[in-house]
Amino acid sequence: MGKAFGIGKYNGLLSGESYLREINQIPLLTPEEEFKLAARYRKYNDREAEQRLTTSNLRFVVKVALEYKTYGIKLLDLIQEGNIGLMMAVRKFNPYKGNRLISYAVWWIRAYIQNFIIKTWSLVKIGTTQAQKKLFYKIGKVRKALEENAESEAKYEHLASDLDVTQGDIIEMEQRMAARDLSLDSPLDDDHELTHLDLLQESSLNQEESFALEEEKKILEREVLSAMKHLNGKEEYVIRNRVMSDSSLTLREIGNHLKLSRERVRQIESEALKKLRKELRPGPRTGGLTGGMEHAYLRIPVPPLQECLLTFPQDGIEIEGHILPSERSRTCFGPSV
Repeated sequence: MGKAFGIGKYNGLLSGESYLREINQIPLLTPEEEFKLAARYRKYNDREAEQRLTTSNLRFVVKVALEYKTYGIKLLDLIQEGNIGLMMAVRKFNPYKGNRLISYAVWWIRAYIQNFIIKTWSLVKIGTTQAQKKLFYKIGKVRKALEENAESEAKYEHLASDLDVTQGDIIEMEQRMAARDLSLDSPLDDDHELTHLDLLQESSLNQEESFALEEEKKILEREVLSAMKHLNGKEEYVIRNRVMSDSSLTLREIGNHLKLSRERVRQIESEALKKLRKELRPGPRTGGLTGGMEHAYLRIPVPPLQECLLTFPQDGIEIEGHILPSERSRTCFGPSV
């Protein structure tokens, strides 16, 4: 765009000092000269007039760009973006409204510089609304005001009212601008051998642990299914609906289904748990796995069953051959009514 009318050499081809020397040698236009050139460009699209209007105001772009030097972006990059804004202003400028070009162009220059800063500040967009953009460029004043005012709630309300934003907008922008993007590959030592990526902890299981866990899961699942085969139909129904179900049925509900009394259902449950405990007792067939925590990974909901088998009947009180469950048993077996 710049090369089309002769300012291409000012956009990145010169060093900062050389650039400033070059543009300071370009004479400023008088109001009469500026009006004639702008009118000629507006009427005839005169490219030479456009070039003179632009190059004569390049020094003002530098002045505006210096206002944003605290954002940590190279000055020449800001100047280049400001120059693009100046070129757009020249093309939109109407000399017949009685204003000087730079008075109109400064808004375009600022807009292009600010838009460039927001885009390059972070990989994540931080100024997607007008309120956020306003806060982005006034956050320095906001922070200073927050430091001077000790009342946290009052200061946020006051600033939010002045800037026509919410308190949440101010807090969110503070958090977004608290730190810049960090590359995980950036070195931490002088030898460039240690990076941030090297310090990240992997919380998931490695391949060997995942494989071992999956094998244990298959073995335990097979053992549970095998043990369940030693139960008759009523016993299996009671165990699946009293112990293995996420929403356990009460003794009354199971009794109504099997046409049995509550006490008989309790007896069936106790007998079934004894059988399962015997079948799942650690030994050569199970490899001692049932005494560990591996059952928590079975697809069949074995954890409550396993806990019941490991504690039954010690956590209950036996009276005349009947097991009266304790509080732990009620939690384990489900509701008794």
